[in-house]
Amino acid sequence: MVLTSGASKEFGSNVHVVISGLTNTYSQYVTTFEEYEVQRYEGASTLYGPHTLSAYIQEFRKLGAALINGRPVEPGPQPPDLLDKQISLLTPVVFDSTPSGAKFGKVKSDVALNSTFKRGDMVTVTFWSACPRNDLLTEGTYALVEILQGQKTWVPAYDDDDFCLRFIWSRPSKLSPQSYATIEWRIPRSAVSGVYRIRHFGAAKALLGSISHFTGSSSAFVVA
Repeated sequence: MVLTSGASKEFGSNVHVVISGLTNTYSQYVTTFEEYEVQRYEGASTLYGPHTLSAYIQEFRKLGAALINGRPVEPGPQPPDLLDKQISLLTPVVFDSTPSGAKFGKVKSDVALNSTFKRGDMVTVTFWSACPRNDLLTEGTYALVEILQGQKTWVPAYDDDDFCLRFIWSRPSKLSPQSYATIEWRIPRSAVSGVYRIRHFGAAKALLGSISHFTGSSSAFVVA
């Protein structure tokens, strides 16, 4: 209403309202006064009290009016930075290592040579790895299935966003600096026939604290 009723009439009726229901962020849930009073899940997760929605409406009206009138908006108070007050009970990564003769990313348990799988089969490969907390790879992936195009070009087909691909990390013992990653690929019914391989990406921490990235690849196999 603020955008369509401004004095300039700049927007007119050409306004599209998009409701973006984001949760689990700084604000958490924003419910109506009545829903807050009931105190079910959403109301109990509205962190700033029963009038949170009214406060949002008030501030968005100010922003809308400033937008259509071309007025600057003073920055409001910033949320407190409490990072230096937080504690973690999660044991930090001291360092990662591999058995003698094995490098990070080396295959520990591979597919059989010249193997062929059908759709619906499970392909399992295990790599010598490192703790995933060294790098969360938020712009990448820990696991990847690639398909061969032509004679030399490997193209990504599935990654750990896909339900058919699972990344499982574990240690041989709790206090061991060694670890391995098992990647399981349940071949989808929609997978095209071809030559595939499984790749693993990770990051290892040295004893002095430096982080180095690595990758590993399984042997090629056929999906028929």
